[in-house]
Amino acid sequence: MELTERKRQILKVVVEDYVRTAEPVGSKTIAARMGGSVSSATIRNELADLVELGYLEQPHTSAGRVPSPKGYRLYVNELMEQQRLSVAETERINASLHLKMEELDHLLSQASRAVSSFVNYPAYVTAAGRKHLTARRFDLLAVDERSCIVVMMMGDNRVKSQLLRLQLKVDLEQMPTLVNLLNTHFTGISVDEMNQELMNVAEQVPPQLFLLLSQTIAYAVDALEEASQREIVTAGASQLLKLPEFRDADKAHELMSFLADRKESLPMPEDGPMKILIGPENVTEVLKDTSVVVASYDIGDEMRGLIGVVGPTRMDYATVAARLSGFADGLTRLFGKQELPPKEEGKE
Repeated sequence: MELTERKRQILKVVVEDYVRTAEPVGSKTIAARMGGSVSSATIRNELADLVELGYLEQPHTSAGRVPSPKGYRLYVNELMEQQRLSVAETERINASLHLKMEELDHLLSQASRAVSSFVNYPAYVTAAGRKHLTARRFDLLAVDERSCIVVMMMGDNRVKSQLLRLQLKVDLEQMPTLVNLLNTHFTGISVDEMNQELMNVAEQVPPQLFLLLSQTIAYAVDALEEASQREIVTAGASQLLKLPEFRDADKAHELMSFLADRKESLPMPEDGPMKILIGPENVTEVLKDTSVVVASYDIGDEMRGLIGVVGPTRMDYATVAARLSGFADGLTRLFGKQELPPKEEGKE
């Protein structure tokens, strides 16, 4: 059966009205939305055809129709009108991302909360750690003869520090020598090379200093390996409770628990700047009745992060996609140039 232009128009009306109201859409509503150009009888016939083709579904207790995952997919691929952010929306996104790079550890959390508040759905943000992250600079701050603070700046400008308790007393006057050794031999190299270099310099360092050097390198290796892991932050799970699709407390609890405890299983597509997964297209069982929209952003060093939204299949895909794109652009600019996109003058 051919999907005529009229069927496509009716499908578009059904999707957009259902997204807005969360109520099945009947022929009279569609006729009014189409300006009375098509009779209700004709629309009922077209609706029956769309159900038969699998683009619409009819709830048992209603004369109206709702979109199926297949209908949403056609809408997203061919019928959805691309939205552009207003000046106010762009400025609001930029304001939500005003963090210095030294505060990078808080950036993902703030971005995920901001996205969730913009789209009124749960959101998640990921950042894949740099595969070849190294130490850029070391410093040691003596506290007393038995303790010191190791400070390490990583290649992405993040700074890590920790108090070390020393097994042997260290002559505080020798600290500058050790700092020089660290910055000469242990910066700009991989964690494997760090461990090898530690063995190489063992004979050049007195026992007391070698113990401190070993503790410092052990801390540096752990910190670099942790920083290279993918970090995932979720926010706004409670937004689900506002949606009619999750009035069932058990269903809402299942998805909220998934977002809290199994977030590593959220979709992490590697292809393209934007991905929309509708209903059964999500391989994880708990996401089968939801849709996930994911945009990617550029971290630098040929690495990318992801920013996503989880919501009902009855999602305003055009608005969500536009806002996610705005956030992704802002994060790319923030990571790459440490600044935010300029305001686009004259954009309404």
